Amino acid sequence: MSAHVPPFIVAIPARYGSTRLPAKPLREIAGVPMVVRVAQRALQAGAIQVVVAVDDQRIADALAGSGVDVCMTRSDHASGSDRLAECAAHYGWADDAIVVNLQGDEPFAPAAGIREVARALAEDDAPVATLATPITDAHELFDPNVVKLVRSAMGRALYFSRAPLPWARDAFAANRDVLPADVPFLRHIGIYAYRAGFLNRYASLSRTPLEQVESLEQLRVMEHGHAIAVRLTPEPFPPGIDTATDLERAEQWLRSQA
Repeated sequence: MSAHVPPFIVAIPARYGSTRLPAKPLREIAGVPMVVRVAQRALQAGAIQVVVAVDDQRIADALAGSGVDVCMTRSDHASGSDRLAECAAHYGWADDAIVVNLQGDEPFAPAAGIREVARALAEDDAPVATLATPITDAHELFDPNVVKLVRSAMGRALYFSRAPLPWARDAFAANRDVLPADVPFLRHIGIYAYRAGFLNRYASLSRTPLEQVESLEQLRVMEHGHAIAVRLTPEPFPPGIDTATDLERAEQWLRSQA
C-alpha cells in the first residue's frame, strides 16, 4: 500500500431484509454471494481490518472462511451508519481511527477508490469524507435517482440533492438536453470514511428536515453543522445492486472483464 494512505478499517453494513431484492447480501454473482465479493474488495484495498456488520446468521455463515470479521448487530437500525456505530462500540476502535463505510451492495468497488476516501479523511479535519465523479450526461443530471452535490473551493460539500445541481440558468433556459461545458456537475458516490469517534456521535444526531425530504442521510451530518470532505474518485465505481435487473447487469459486466 502507498505510504500516503493511512491505516484504515473497512466496515460493511449488510442487512438481510431488502424490499426490492430479498436476501440481497446472499444473492450470487457468478456463483459468489454479493457480500463476499464486497468483503474481497475491502481486503484487496489493504484495510487493516474488515468487518461485516450483519443482522442475520445466514449472512455470517456465508462469510465463514473469507478472512473478515463478522459483527452481529441489532436488526432495528435506521441506517448503515447507525449499524456501524454499534460495531465501533463493540470493537472499541480509537476515536481517531479511520473507518470506511463500504456499502454491502457494491461488489465491484475499486480498491483505489476505497483507499482514496480514507486518504481524503486523513488529509482533512472534517469528521466525514466521501467521493464524487463528474457528470457528463444530461439525463443523469436530471435523474432523481442520481444524487448530485456541489462543493466549495476547499473541497467540502455545500449540498447534496436529487435535483440538478448547480442550475445552469442561461444554458438550461435554451436547452436541457446538453450539458454546458466547464460547469462542475458531480455525482455522489455512496462510500464514506468517518473517524470512529464521530460514528458514535452520528448515531445520536436527530433526523433533520432536509435529510427526510431528500431521503439522503448525509444531509443529517451537514444540517447539524459538521463538514464533509469530497474528493474525486480515481477509478469509476460500477453501479451498485438494488434490483434483479442490476444482478443480471452485474453478471454481464463480470463476463466482460474476463
